[in-house]
Parts: sequence; structure tokens; C-alpha cells
Amino acid sequence: MPIITLVTEIKSTIEICFDLARSIDLHQISTAKTNERPINGKTSGLIELNEFVTWQATHFGVRQKLTSKITAYERPFYFVDEQLYGAFKSIYHEHIFQQLHEKVMMKDIFEFHSPLGIFGKLANKLFLANYLRNLLLTRNEIIKEYAETENWKQILDGR
Repeated sequence: MPIITLVTEIKSTIEICFDLARSIDLHQISTAKTNERPINGKTSGLIELNEFVTWQATHFGVRQKLTSKITAYERPFYFVDEQLYGAFKSIYHEHIFQQLHEKVMMKDIFEFHSPLGIFGKLANKLFLANYLRNLLLTRNEIIKEYAETENWKQILDGR
């Protein structure tokens, strides 16, 4: 099972970073290239423990749906989202936050298990792990951009 680990340093507060990371609205902004949009469950605002969202997106020219649920949650330090339904056998995504003076260390640990046995393992090595890593990097760049500017207020006002 491939594991993608990323650490992003952000000049902001832990609360802002945590809330941006669980924002349905900011996720849509970060996945604009794949036209990802929520179609069921929590479809806007901040997702909470035991809530789910079903996303529809186009990846590799194929429209897909993926439902994930927040299965662990300790604000503002940690949350986990897990795939309930979708193209993968499993997805387990840990989000870990640590405040270090004026900076936040945001750590992603993203584990996924592809379907199709040996063909899935081959796809992981050839392109899938890199594709998913790039999606996560783009998401983290957007979180960083919003958290380090006043843009976070567009997303989190009224939280």
C-alpha cells in the first residue's frame, strides 16, 4: 500500500490551518482542475467528526465519485478522513498540525490501496502515486496561500 507523506510549513495559526484543511469550499478551489464538487453529505462549510462528503470529479478523463468520512478528530491538532466508497480499495488520510512559534507544521500521511491487483500496483508505480502526490501538493499550496494572507477570511468568516 503506497504512503505519501508531506510536511508543509505555514506562517499562520494552528486554528486557521486546521479549519482550512477541513473546508469543503477551499477543497473545491484546490481541485478546480478536476472540477471536483460535493454532491452529497456535507457540501459546504467545515466538515466535522462523523460527517461525510461525496465528491464528483473527473480524473484521467473519467467522471468518478468518492465518499469520505471524518473518522477521527481532535481540534486543532488532528483529523482523519477515510474513503467509504470510491474507485480505490481504501484511502486513509491523516492530517496532523503542530504550532511552532509563528509557524504551523501541517503533515499529511496519505495511504491508499488501488484496486485491480497487479495492474493496480503497476499503475501506482507508473503514475498514480505521483498524480495523487501532486493533488495533495496543490491542495497544501492553496491552504498555505489562504492561511498566510487575509484570504482565509473569505473561507472561514462565520465559522
